[in-house]
This record gives sequence, C-alpha cells and structure tokens, in this order.
Amino acid sequence: MCYYNGQKVTHDEYIRLKQLEKLVANYDFLSRDLQIGFDYNQNTVLKANAEKTDFDLVQMEWGFIPSYLRTREDVFKMRSGYKDASGKYRPPIITLNAVCEEILAPGKIYREAALKRRCLVLSTGFFEWRHIYPLNKRTGLPLKTANKYPYYISLKDKGYFFMAGIWQPWTDKTTGEYVETFAIVTTKANKLMEQVHNSKKRMPTILNEDLAYEWMFGDLDESRISEIAATQVPVEEMQACTIAKDFREVLEPAKEFIYEDVPALELNL
Repeated sequence: MCYYNGQKVTHDEYIRLKQLEKLVANYDFLSRDLQIGFDYNQNTVLKANAEKTDFDLVQMEWGFIPSYLRTREDVFKMRSGYKDASGKYRPPIITLNAVCEEILAPGKIYREAALKRRCLVLSTGFFEWRHIYPLNKRTGLPLKTANKYPYYISLKDKGYFFMAGIWQPWTDKTTGEYVETFAIVTTKANKLMEQVHNSKKRMPTILNEDLAYEWMFGDLDESRISEIAATQVPVEEMQACTIAKDFREVLEPAKEFIYEDVPALELNL
C-alpha cells in the first residue's frame, strides 16, 4: 500500500500548479521530501470548491476518520488498537488507503465520500518496499523470511502528479475540533509495481490531467467512479530506484542507493 509520499515541488512548479501567486505565502507546506502516513500529519490536497468551478490547495489529515467516531480518543484507538470492555484485543484499522474495488460497496465507510467528496493528493513520488527471498545455500530453495528493500517511485519528466483521493469532514463531539481527512485510492499494481510492491501488488491510483479533472469535478455515476479509481498509469511513464533502508531518517530520502544483491527490475514490459 502507499503509506509514504513526497510533496516537494519547486517554486515555479507551484506557481503553475495553482496559477495564483498569492498562495506562495503557503509554499512552506510543499517542501516535504517525505510524508509518513502513520504520523497522521497534514498533507497537501486539491479540493474542489462548493460550486465545483475551481479548486483550492488545502491541508488535510492523512488518515480517513469515519463519521461514527466521536472523539480523538476513539480515533486513537482505531488507529492503534485497543482492548475492549471484555478484554479482547481489537487490532488497528488503517484508513490511509482506500481499495478501489471496495470504495463503493454498501456499508463501507468510504462510499459516501467516493460519491460526493473526491479529491486529488499531490505527489512528487512515493515509497514502497520490495520483498526478496534469499536462497538457502544448502537446498537452493527460497528462505521463508524475505529481505525488504525500499524504492522511490515517480513519473518521468514530471515534477508532480496527482493521486486519486477521497475526503471526509470530521468533528470531535467533545472538543469541537474540526478537521478534514483523506485516504489515497489504490488500484492493482501494473507490471512495474508488481515487481516493486511484490507482497500486496497494489499501487496508488495515479491520474493524468484529464482524469484528475474528471475525478474532482465530474458528475460521475458509480460505474465511472469505479473505472477511474481502477486506473493504472502506464509502465513506460514510471521510474523506480532503490533507496537507503534508513530513508525515513536521512536528509534526502529519495536519493538512489545501490544494493549489489538486489536483482534489477525488468523494465521492458
């Protein structure tokens, strides 16, 4: 899944993105090489205005909060796991990503947002883990435990791109705190991402400009929502490289790092 995202664009790209110089005052929130989903921080999202005639660049909390949760304590329990009144452990529910095949299913927490509150998540590149099973030196068979290597994935010749998202307003019923939260929509991995994210074989739904506009502004029926949500960006438009395993702690998390024992990706797909 997509739990790490980059949101660092140049000054010129920022101007082109919004075409409103007055917003450059907020440029500081577009200078983050790495956004870690499990920190549940604010991320930059493109959100249509009420009339659907324009969009705003806004900050939303990454991690969709269902409307039935009443307080921040409830949110913390959902995200961290907890023991209920009977002592039974309830595992965490992760809402950073929304699986495209399920977002419109009856009873799903994402359904209303997919129908009414679609947004775009700005990205300059995202991070995933590749699992490689070393061979047993005696038997020649793969070991049961994989070595994990991080990759940085971006689009060729594009400083930024758009991921399909859905958003949800949420108010703490006790404190009155109001936030807008979002999840990134994911789809089945294409041939490149099948090699990189080879454990779950998923990838974020990346949209070109036309589909991004339709996703955010279009009056879409369920069939078209599902169709766009399942979009796979063409392999030839993507690029991927290995990065340092401590990428979450270094100054340049997207910097290429070569591992001698990692097989090269098959790029001629």
